Amino acid sequence: MILPIYLYGHPVLTTPALEVDPIDPILPGLIQDMFETMYAASGVGLAAPQIGRSMKMFVMDASGFDEKRFAHEKRVFINPVILQEEGDPWSFNEGCLSIPDVRGDVLRKPRIQVEWMDQDGKKQLQWFDDMPARIIQHEYDHLMGKLFVGYFSPLRRQMMQRRLDSIKKGMTKAEYPVFAAPPQGGRHKR
Repeated sequence: MILPIYLYGHPVLTTPALEVDPIDPILPGLIQDMFETMYAASGVGLAAPQIGRSMKMFVMDASGFDEKRFAHEKRVFINPVILQEEGDPWSFNEGCLSIPDVRGDVLRKPRIQVEWMDQDGKKQLQWFDDMPARIIQHEYDHLMGKLFVGYFSPLRRQMMQRRLDSIKKGMTKAEYPVFAAPPQGGRHKR
């Protein structure tokens, strides 16, 4: 089932997510829904807070960047922890499904070591490089309540504030279902 993606301004996106019980019976269906939602939105990663769930969990499929090179980078991360980061930070023009039509350069380390539980409840430990490392760091930020626009300079944020305010009000034309934060005392807008 394709779920609505929560937009910039919703409190679930800026609140640290809660630990997940890896044997929770709802996980298989939720994971399937997250992949369907991510693919329907043409994304390469999707964190549970982006679908309104305060859960330390995300999915990714890096094959969208290079189908041959990253063909085996479709994964589920439950309760991930980034243990180490290495290398000189490199810039890449990132975007986010929760902030449609906003992009910007973000510096991230090119190599990370991650520990997590997979969808079968098995503990994993692995190093990731290049685009998979970047996707993981971006989605991990969502679990910590941080959005990629937080990396922008104050001037860049000021320049895009009008656009961010519009997204916060649900005034965006995403190609996928979205859910905006209700205004103070107002009703939800889908």
